[in-house]
Amino acid sequence: MLHTVTMGADHTRPPILIAHGLFGSARNWGVIARRLSDQGHHVLTVDMRNHGDSPWADSHSYPDLAQDLAEVIAAHGGQADVLGHSMGGKAAMALALTHPTLVRRLIVADIAPVAYGHTQQHLIDAMRAIDLSVIETRRDADQQLAQLVTTDGVRAFLLQSLDVKGRRWRLNLDALERFMPAILGWPALGGSFPGPTLFLSGALSDYVQPEHRPTIKTLFPAARFAKIPGAGHWLHADRPREFEATIAAFFGA
Repeated sequence: MLHTVTMGADHTRPPILIAHGLFGSARNWGVIARRLSDQGHHVLTVDMRNHGDSPWADSHSYPDLAQDLAEVIAAHGGQADVLGHSMGGKAAMALALTHPTLVRRLIVADIAPVAYGHTQQHLIDAMRAIDLSVIETRRDADQQLAQLVTTDGVRAFLLQSLDVKGRRWRLNLDALERFMPAILGWPALGGSFPGPTLFLSGALSDYVQPEHRPTIKTLFPAARFAKIPGAGHWLHADRPREFEATIAAFFGA
């Protein structure tokens, strides 16, 4: 079972389940989860397999990730409103297609059910290049990482998955590297999810393109589309208040 953080206690409606993206964790979503719970929502944030405090596994396919999420939902009432970002968005789509009765409403944040041509291998290489044996503080790690990752925000994001005391990454880098093609790709799952679905993108992001819409509509016929102005791929970090308001409105309907 995935490591799950639970906030709020309203059991009169399905919980909101949040699935993070590649190299992320439940803690990335702590502020948004807390604010949603303060509004009365029951919120579940998970560490995906091979991330955070969840178990490591040899496989990291989207059917695997979908089954993990299905088990969490089954343990928390049997149905949920599901939000997934990036890799978590693909996992959420796979869940909705393979276990449609478990999902009441779906938000897919800045990703489409298509294969992408970029890679995140350079970030795995950068994390592996750090000499963890000499790390005493997170700043020590940041100074090493800065030689390979120049963007402050990306380094800060990656370092949230570093266990400084244990001198280890809370990421199964071997499995994530081996399954990088599958993570960037999209499996042939078939079927469709008829429930309310929102594809929410950052206006400054290019992950969801107009040419993706026919594929999206085939798999998610009730799909609607929205963009958050001024936000990029990490739209929940770029414009957290607007993002949170959109979630609350769509899941509260």
